[in-house]
Amino acid sequence: METRALLAIVLSIAVLAGFQYFFGNTLQRPVPGANGTNTSSINSTVKAETKPEPSKTPEKKPVLLKKLVDLPPQGAQKGRDVVVDTPLFKAVISENGATFSHFVLKKYKQTIEKDSPGVDLVNVSPPLLPLGVKVSSGAEIDLRARLFKTEKTKVQIHDGQGPETLSFVCQLGGNATLTKEYIFRPESYTFDLVMKISGADAGKYTVFLYDKPYQQSTRYVFSGPSYYSPSKGLEEVSLKKPGDIHTYSGDLDWLSYGDNYFMTALIPNGGKGPWNVKIVLLNEEKLTESSLSAPVLGSAGDQSITIAKMNVYMGPKEIERLKKVGHNLSKAINFGWFDPIAKPLLYVLNFMYKYVPNYGVCIILLTILIKVLFWPLAHKSAQSMKTMQKLQPKLQKLKEKYGDDKERLNRELMQLYKTYKVNPMSGCLPMLLQIPVFFALYKVLLQAIELRHAPFMLWINDLSAPDRLMIPGVHIPMIDGIPVLTLLMGASMYLQQKMSPSSLDPTQAKMMQLLPVVFTFMFINFPSGLVLYWLVNNILSIVQQYYVNKFTD
Repeated sequence: METRALLAIVLSIAVLAGFQYFFGNTLQRPVPGANGTNTSSINSTVKAETKPEPSKTPEKKPVLLKKLVDLPPQGAQKGRDVVVDTPLFKAVISENGATFSHFVLKKYKQTIEKDSPGVDLVNVSPPLLPLGVKVSSGAEIDLRARLFKTEKTKVQIHDGQGPETLSFVCQLGGNATLTKEYIFRPESYTFDLVMKISGADAGKYTVFLYDKPYQQSTRYVFSGPSYYSPSKGLEEVSLKKPGDIHTYSGDLDWLSYGDNYFMTALIPNGGKGPWNVKIVLLNEEKLTESSLSAPVLGSAGDQSITIAKMNVYMGPKEIERLKKVGHNLSKAINFGWFDPIAKPLLYVLNFMYKYVPNYGVCIILLTILIKVLFWPLAHKSAQSMKTMQKLQPKLQKLKEKYGDDKERLNRELMQLYKTYKVNPMSGCLPMLLQIPVFFALYKVLLQAIELRHAPFMLWINDLSAPDRLMIPGVHIPMIDGIPVLTLLMGASMYLQQKMSPSSLDPTQAKMMQLLPVVFTFMFINFPSGLVLYWLVNNILSIVQQYYVNKFTD
């Protein structure tokens, strides 16, 4: 039985070691690109193909198609840049395509440095910029680089101000025009996109998003295009080779491109679809084109009509903010297998933060809460281990007496455990039960925008990054600074082990003495918030073990 207990602990170490192998490089931070934008940006594209609806006035040939040949070559006219400045972001919209060339978040910096620029959610170059469009009525007309004129070159939106509309008009030949309207509001990362057409008919429209992901921060934290369908659920699309295509047609709540912390999402807000999604990996640089298309809302003829309405979200993957947007946008925050545990942990952390505005302190409080919940089990386990230690002489006598009869020995051992009401596996049970909580908290620390760049105290200025105390003139190969918190965690684990009763034989005991060293090395590149959790948990376990050793027989 002692061997089985040891095996369970060794398996736990193997799980953590495998986790470190797959997730050990999770904390590399994106580096600003040469053009000054943040390579952790998120953009995507939307495009899809549906059969054009027949014109409601077939006797009249749409002006749009008739004048197509008279249009200037794509990109021949250079448009101006229009700046949109709100309390939350500063965006630059090009008149070429009425597309976004920059979308800089004011409250989220690229690094923890004070002079760090804001995160830019646009990481691609013209003409493949987010929110370009195509329209069609028998033939498809690409407007992603066409000139859309506007009267304004800057829109300033202040707190308390009402919605501000910015209109871009594209001449399509003859009297036909396409108008793209953006409606911005203060204190909101969501804005409206409304498209209107006059003097022509259009059978469908397509809206595009594009993104070229930054250096992947981990192998198994998803970064890329995704969408959510009420009937299908969340679909995260991973394309491997240039030219790979993913398509979907049906009900749709949103289409997006996102990484750990940020996302750009198209949210249909008008028309019944069906919505058509097409996602293409364009080249070796992982440039992704995602497109969303659907039939237009009506037929224009000579009248101006609205052909599309949608909301656009460009901002942080903050769970409460996404829930307010609605349309199941909060489903974009996905912790994988650990979602049922990770999301409650995140809610508890955010609740605590309302009253204690320091996520490091919140992690300590959360650790105490988890320890309280596990206290009866851990207490019983500690008592069982102490009893097992006292039974060692009896166990040894049974082994000497029935050593050649394994079946009889097992029966006698089970009877002894039953008599003294102990379970030899109970010693490692609390650790096994904590592993799912450990992984879930790891996912929260890695993916939750709330923990990004969150300071704790002293040298720990980012709970989502590894623990490093930088001392001038001191350089440790491969890890640079000194992982003080991690070393304290290893020391606390060693002390806890020394205080805990053991029923292992000398060989097994020596193997267990390596456990704190193994854990210390594994934790070196884990988020400092996770190391803080494990350290506090160890300290509480030491207190609990001291109580058991001191006051129980």
